[in-house]
Amino acid sequence: MTSIVATQQTELAATLPARLLEHATERPDAVAVREKHRGVWREWSWSRYAKRIADVAAALRSLGVGAGTRVAIHSENRPEWTVADLAVQSIGAQSIGVYPTSPAAEVEYLLAHSGAEVLIAEDHEQLDKALAVRAGLPALRHIVVIDPRAIPPDDLADVITFAKLEESGAITGDTIATLRSSVATLDPTDTAILVYTSGTTGPPKGAMISHANLVASGRAFISSLGGTSSDEVLSYLPLCHIAERLISVIDAVWAGGVVNFGEGGPSFMHDLRDVQPTVFLGVPRVWEKMLAGVEIRMADASRLKRLLYKACLRQGRRIAPRRMNGRHTIADKLVLGLCELLVFRSLREKLGMVRVRAAVSGAAPIAPQVLEYLWAIGVPVREGYGQTENTAICTLTPVGDVRLGAVGTVLPGVEIRIAEDGEILTRSAGVFQGYLNDEDATASTVDSEGWLHTGDVGEIDEDGFLRITDRKKDIIITAGGKNISPSEIENRLKVSPYVREAVVIGDRRKFLSALIGIELDTVGDWATRRGLAYTTYADLSGKDEVRALIQTVVDDANTELSNVEKIKRFSLLDKELDHEDGELTATHKVKRKAIAHAFEDWIEAMYS
Repeated sequence: MTSIVATQQTELAATLPARLLEHATERPDAVAVREKHRGVWREWSWSRYAKRIADVAAALRSLGVGAGTRVAIHSENRPEWTVADLAVQSIGAQSIGVYPTSPAAEVEYLLAHSGAEVLIAEDHEQLDKALAVRAGLPALRHIVVIDPRAIPPDDLADVITFAKLEESGAITGDTIATLRSSVATLDPTDTAILVYTSGTTGPPKGAMISHANLVASGRAFISSLGGTSSDEVLSYLPLCHIAERLISVIDAVWAGGVVNFGEGGPSFMHDLRDVQPTVFLGVPRVWEKMLAGVEIRMADASRLKRLLYKACLRQGRRIAPRRMNGRHTIADKLVLGLCELLVFRSLREKLGMVRVRAAVSGAAPIAPQVLEYLWAIGVPVREGYGQTENTAICTLTPVGDVRLGAVGTVLPGVEIRIAEDGEILTRSAGVFQGYLNDEDATASTVDSEGWLHTGDVGEIDEDGFLRITDRKKDIIITAGGKNISPSEIENRLKVSPYVREAVVIGDRRKFLSALIGIELDTVGDWATRRGLAYTTYADLSGKDEVRALIQTVVDDANTELSNVEKIKRFSLLDKELDHEDGELTATHKVKRKAIAHAFEDWIEAMYS
């Protein structure tokens, strides 16, 4: 077995709420949070942030929330989310995030399984889901609504507004002093939050993460990313996912930087351009969308701009490998300086990446071509690897040593080992406490020596870089006995701006096939430029010309694959895969079993 271990540093604060109170005391007037409201950005200082948390904590106590009580938060990213989260942690209770896209049945499952006694819902949409299933939730005692607009008066009769909750806490006395007393009694080994897994292979499981786990994560990442109080982030990925929790709560509180909450949705790119974050975490889908967006815009640019872009991109790609390793020459710097002036700086400014110093890709493998493109235009993306079950602490690409296909080396305090069957095992202060009400699953995930069995398969090279092959359960074994990693092939297909989803099929089959979902925006733009009229997604994906376009994508990917890995046949999906239809997890990971069932006839047709 191969194993790697790194050293850990020490800090004083034992919980995130304790660290937050340090900032509120030492730098009370520094900006902690910005929120965009109707196009205008508003600021909160650390002292105001702490006061709102203290007021909400006091109000929750008056509702009977105490040590071990579970409070669910069902909302898009907004300041009230993190206020509620940190208030719950401060009084020894446990917060649970619910994805905004979760349908009513999933909301019922999460609230029932966790035994949540309080639900903080964002608006009428989320309240409607809760009210539809409340009869099956005997433990749920209170519902709090953040935005009560558009909620019928009858529905408001049995709920509390977040504003009233906060006001009721504020009048109880010196809430900051009470908060300090409460935080001082917190046991770091107690559970602070519950994070539910995405449920790709079954019902979601509630991962119990302690205060100590959260602090370990903050220490590890701030050390590795060089985070400071001058950093700014944009909170936009779902906060109930450990990745965004890491950026917007854990690291932001630990380093004392500024968290920006935009208006989200269609406003995301505008928000990103406004903020120009210094630290940015993107899942591969976000980076792929950026690349696709550039391709669309360049197609509409003048001939001179297209020529300059192509020329500079060609130079950027040529220099990118040396740039990744910090070995670019003086001549390289001169060429890049000219390209910066002509193209790259303006491009990054439009992407919201002009100030970014630490860009990270995580949650899933990113295609090497996308990573190389980002480095070519000057976005220094480093890959990281972690899971909910280790509080996202595992590996991160070191500065000046980016290697395509690898997810970096171990973070401080992390041990990593490859088991005999190729599974990646990790051990650190970030390893979670186990799954709620599921001793069997906990025992099969964390062994008696404290090693977390990740379920991923990979290898460690002689320099300590980890490469992930695939999920252990996703490995395809062909009829000829060959082991195939579908994610690597899928990533080669998804690097195309015309492909949104790709699901490789082939377990126990003679050859590989794929179900491919087109990217509506880019394929639609491509069709429009060729005078191809279409009405719906299904109409567009069903056109022979579009199939021919995707065939070129498949052919290009096949040139880089061995014969057994080549996609021999494919079908274009007639709909976008959807979370509510059970085809995707809330984090947009494909549920392979659900896809195999839903598109069984399509799959069989490719092999008949």
